[in-house]
Amino acid sequence: MKHFEIGKSPVELNLINYQLAGEPTINQARKLKDLKGIFQDMEAFNQMDMEQLAYTVQSWLPVADGTPGGLFFGASTIYPGKVGNEYFMTKGHFHSQGDRAEFYWGIQGKGMLILMDRDRNTWAEEVYPGSLHYIGGEIAHRLANTGEEKLIVGACWPSDAGHNYEEIAENGFSARLVEVDGNPLLV
Repeated sequence: MKHFEIGKSPVELNLINYQLAGEPTINQARKLKDLKGIFQDMEAFNQMDMEQLAYTVQSWLPVADGTPGGLFFGASTIYPGKVGNEYFMTKGHFHSQGDRAEFYWGIQGKGMLILMDRDRNTWAEEVYPGSLHYIGGEIAHRLANTGEEKLIVGACWPSDAGHNYEEIAENGFSARLVEVDGNPLLV
């Protein structure tokens, strides 16, 4: 940018559907086939359409990945559905830099933010339009859609946080969010 120049942001956020437009944005889609191993009921999972969309993630990474002091911005959209009695959910992760925190906020729908500390204590917070969630360092996190419409959640995290999906892929969370008598329950 030149001295005294007035410009526009390279990325815009649609406040109705929370979609990002512009460059540079990253769009990721996760289908059921990408989530093999995270649901307990493998028989129900294997009978489902593996091409079914489970969730999408849009991100704006205005600085290089790993840059200290920078921030990334994004939104996740988790579609409604269940595998057996377990809600559609994201893979979940710790941050590679364990002391990095993150903010989530509810935009549309209803769901749960499932959290787990390093001692494998697991709890959840309700997500709904206007809910605000602070995810401290060393806390694994994943989102689950407990409603009938899309769950859209915004996020902001440090650009040097990184994502450790492998630990969750290997060990999972110590509790599962399932539907019991029409209500979400950690078991």
